[in-house]
Amino acid sequence: MLKDLGKGLGVGELAKGLGVTLENLFKKPFTVQYPEEKLTMFPRFRGLHILTRYEDGLERCVGCELCAVACPADAIFVKAAENDPANPVSHGERYAERYEINMLRCIFCGMCEEACPEDAIYLEKDYELSDYNRDSFIYTKKELLVPEEKSGYLPAR
Repeated sequence: MLKDLGKGLGVGELAKGLGVTLENLFKKPFTVQYPEEKLTMFPRFRGLHILTRYEDGLERCVGCELCAVACPADAIFVKAAENDPANPVSHGERYAERYEINMLRCIFCGMCEEACPEDAIYLEKDYELSDYNRDSFIYTKKELLVPEEKSGYLPAR
């Protein structure tokens, strides 16, 4: 009878929880002095998005909008424009005239990365995304595109 009463009150679960607490009570705490020290992220961690370039400096994004279609959170907006043959922006017939990611909606699932046929978008290991203004979380093409000095850079997946 006492055994049944103990099950009903959750005494076993309470004992397990207290056991975990006591086990960790005497361990040395793990502390990182954050601004000076940074944790190395796990290999599959997904952080800030980047738009990459070819070695010749042209953008990889051709404005196909497959990343926007694949995004389950509807966080990506792409507006494509026709590429000028005299002054091309990308190797395709079109390019992304406007590319925006709303990071407040993004769930960092990586579907945009998988959907891109040109390997134009990558999720890097950068995790410092905090800000005080909501408008700052809408990242534009200017903020996402890697600089021309890093043309040809593709992060490891």
